[in-house]
Amino acid sequence: MSEFLVDYGLFLAKTLTIVVAVVLIIVVSFALSRRTRSLEKLEVKNLNDKFESMQQLLKSQTLPKKQWKKLAKETKAKKKAEHKKKTIEQRKQIYVLDFHGDIKATAVASLREEITAILTMASNEDEVLVRLENSGGIVHEHGLAASQLGRLRDADINLTVCVDKVAASGGYMMACVANKIVTAPFAVIGSIGVLAQLPNFHNLLTRHGVEFEQQTAGEYKRTITMFGKNTEKERSKLREQIEEMHDLFKDFVAKHRPQLDLKQVATGEYWYGTKALNLNLVDELITSDDYLLAARDRADIYEISYTAKKTVTEKLLSSVEVVLERFGLGRM
Repeated sequence: MSEFLVDYGLFLAKTLTIVVAVVLIIVVSFALSRRTRSLEKLEVKNLNDKFESMQQLLKSQTLPKKQWKKLAKETKAKKKAEHKKKTIEQRKQIYVLDFHGDIKATAVASLREEITAILTMASNEDEVLVRLENSGGIVHEHGLAASQLGRLRDADINLTVCVDKVAASGGYMMACVANKIVTAPFAVIGSIGVLAQLPNFHNLLTRHGVEFEQQTAGEYKRTITMFGKNTEKERSKLREQIEEMHDLFKDFVAKHRPQLDLKQVATGEYWYGTKALNLNLVDELITSDDYLLAARDRADIYEISYTAKKTVTEKLLSSVEVVLERFGLGRM
C-alpha cells in the first residue's frame, strides 16, 4: 500500500507541476504582452539588383583594374539603356514568396497577406514563384494554405512551386495547386496520406486506481481518448474518418494534377525528386537558385515578405499548442 501511495504521489506531483508551469507561463506572458504591440510590415526586395551587385562585386575583385573600369562604364551605359526601355515596354514580373511550413502551417498568416498584395497589381503575364519547404501537419491548416495558393490560380496568374528540400503530405497538397512544380533531385516529395496517433494512459491509470470519466453529447463527439478505455467501435469510427480525409486529399490532388496515377502515388509513400519526376509528381528537376538565375535576364524579380511581430503571449501559446497538437488527430 505504501508503495502505491508513493507512486501515486509522484504521478500527482508531476501532473500538478506541469499544470502550474503552464498556468504560470500564460499569466507571465499575458502581463508582458500588454507592453508589446504587433508590428506589420510588407517588404519588397529586387533580386535582379541583388544578383547584379553580387556579380559586380566578384568582378571588381577578380578582374584587372583597367578591365574592371572599362566594364563598369559599359555596364552603367547598358543599365541606363535598359531603364529607358523598361519605361516604354514593361517586362514580365516574377514575385517570389517563401513558405516554411510547420505542423500548424502558421506561415499561412503571412502568405495570405503576401498573396493579397500581389493580387492588387499582378497581371496574367506575370508569375508567382513559391519556394516551399513543408513536411505536412494538421489537415485544415494546410487546406487553408493550399486555398491561398488557389487564389492565384483563380486569378489566372501563373504559379510555380520550387521545392529544394521537402513538400510532403500537407506540403504536397500545397505544391500540387501550382501550374508547375520544380524540385531539387534529392528533395522529398509525396506522402499523400493521413496519419492519426494518440497515446493512451488507461492501463497506467487503472494500475494506480485512478478513474477517468468523460461525458459527451453526440455519439461520436469523441472517438478514441488518451485516458479512457477505447472500444473497437470507436477505433472503427476513427479509421472511417481517416479514410474520408484521405479520399478528400486524393480528390484534391487529382483535380490539380490529373496526369497522376493515384493508385500508385496515394499510398502515403514519399520519393526523392528524380523518382518523383518519373511519377509525374513534379515537372522539372532544378533548384530555386538556378530557376531564378535563369529568369533574371527575361523578368524583373521581386521577393515579397510580410511579417507581423507576435506578442510574447502569442509566441508562448503557439509553442504550447504545437506540443498539444502533436498528440491530436487527422495529421497529414
